[in-house]
Amino acid sequence: MTSPLTHFDATGQAHMVDVGAKDETARVAVATGAIRMRAETLALIHSGTAKKGDVLGVARIAAIMASKRTADLIPLCHPIALTRVAVEFTADPVTCTVRCTVRAETHGRTGVEMEALTAVQVGLLTIYDMCKAVDRGMVISDVHLLEKQGGKSGLWQAAAVAD
Repeated sequence: MTSPLTHFDATGQAHMVDVGAKDETARVAVATGAIRMRAETLALIHSGTAKKGDVLGVARIAAIMASKRTADLIPLCHPIALTRVAVEFTADPVTCTVRCTVRAETHGRTGVEMEALTAVQVGLLTIYDMCKAVDRGMVISDVHLLEKQGGKSGLWQAAAVAD
């Protein structure tokens, strides 16, 4: 019996999936996650007066850079020529969170889910790094894929979650 996990061969050994026979299609993935912090920390980010500088600006660049280096970090990921990476941060003063949402795109033989997820994680970690001097209790959570498009499986969207 073959495993439904594509990164293992018939003998159970890890391998890089052969995508050579797949059609090149437009591929899109959208991922998101959040970092919760103290209200004072969120205010510091919003004011732009954090000691290390523009927290969200630096986190945006870090997220984009991470998306481009995903294959160097995740052992069985294919290197992908990304055509677009967009990073959006939204702050919620009620819950004291900053949400990072990343949209990664390419035209190729494999999807960009890992690139979007990696970008979200590194963007949030960068916020943590830049603010840890004032708030070591920040919590990164809820990192997940929202949507993927392209390839044989077509469109997939995460089920809506009730608050």
